[in-house]
Amino acid sequence: MSQKLEVWQRGPLPEIIALLQPVAHALLQAREEINDYMEGFPVELLWLRPAGMASTGFHLQHLSGVLDRVFTYARSEKLSEFQFEQLAEEGKDSLDGYSVEDLVSRFNNQVNNALEQLKVTDETTLADFRGIGRAGLPSTVIGLLVHAAEHTMRHVGQLMVTVAVVKNGGI
Repeated sequence: MSQKLEVWQRGPLPEIIALLQPVAHALLQAREEINDYMEGFPVELLWLRPAGMASTGFHLQHLSGVLDRVFTYARSEKLSEFQFEQLAEEGKDSLDGYSVEDLVSRFNNQVNNALEQLKVTDETTLADFRGIGRAGLPSTVIGLLVHAAEHTMRHVGQLMVTVAVVKNGGI
């Protein structure tokens, strides 16, 4: 019985510098796991909050939003009005206007965008200062990219637990 290898075990990804391979591997692993876990997930469970914790829908919105925002900061750009609107939507549990497929697709697209950015990231810029948010909190390009990967994986873990709980009626 062969077991599917995790993304990092499959070797380096073309066009991505060695220092950013772990970031790319984590994002691809997250995408695979989310697509597997969300397959056939009922929309009526999307906004359930087991034990008052974040809903599956929130995690899907937040995963996409954080990747978008953090990679924007890594490019040394300010957030757009649309990004602020999406940020304001996160955590507003609602069945209106969202399907599971739409939220998963949004995350998949954001991972694709992130991978494209990783491909063109110049290794000489990794230690460059990047300000975060209106306060300009200090970080670096590599700090932001690594944070995006670890934050994504943290929420994937939370999403997996939430999905298992709500599918088994443990609200």
